[in-house]
Amino acid sequence: MSEKLFQKMLAWAEHIAPLLLEAIVILIIGKITATLVLKIMAKGLKNKHIDNTAHTFMMSIVKTLIYTFSVIIALSALNVPMSSIVATVGAAGLTMGLALQGSLSNVAGGFIILFSKPFQCGDYVAINGNEGTVDAISILYTRLLTIDNKAVFIPNGTVSSSTITNFTREKQRRLEIVFSISYPSDFDMAREIIYKVISRSEYAILNPGPLIVMSDHSDSAVKILTRTWVRTEDYWDFRFYMYEAVKKAFDENGIEIPYNHVDVTILNK
Repeated sequence: MSEKLFQKMLAWAEHIAPLLLEAIVILIIGKITATLVLKIMAKGLKNKHIDNTAHTFMMSIVKTLIYTFSVIIALSALNVPMSSIVATVGAAGLTMGLALQGSLSNVAGGFIILFSKPFQCGDYVAINGNEGTVDAISILYTRLLTIDNKAVFIPNGTVSSSTITNFTREKQRRLEIVFSISYPSDFDMAREIIYKVISRSEYAILNPGPLIVMSDHSDSAVKILTRTWVRTEDYWDFRFYMYEAVKKAFDENGIEIPYNHVDVTILNK
């Protein structure tokens, strides 16, 4: 009895050994393939300037896929029925998909952001009513830092379906400011003063030249619209400079900036 059992085990070992060796070789090849692919990916992602968090996630996804396929092929080499393997993998995938439905939408949104590139780390953007500098792009959330250094985490699913305004994507921006002068003030002089203020600035781009026009006759003031091209990184510095410099120049030249007045009349009875 024991001799027959030993012979059966020996025959089984002789049958399974080549298959087991083949499966081991497949797993080794899969590991080598994963290593090579991840090295190539690491170089490619570094050149694309994608966030490090996204690097890690994308590489882990690829690594998992390669290992999964390697295991499936190895099981197939061991004569495990492919229908059983597919059924098991499909059931596991369906269960995980239902459990992580919300997270998967954020994962999908993360991939959309990474490959469509509406912004990158360091850009100043407005997303879904939030403004700030993009600090990190993870696979689930995009993190913004506001002007007062608050961290805002926006789910990538929301980001990918929202209107995104990128304020720093282009190299130049056009600054629009409206100044008010009183009706008795000399409009031509005010326009010349504004032009000189712009011309003296180190921030303004003078080719093409600035637009300075009368834009409105309001109830108590004449409106002067100015539009000037600046480098994107100089936008706010130029804006602050214009308000301060124009105010000082108007004061020096007697150009009145109107403001609301209240007249009080006292009747003596």
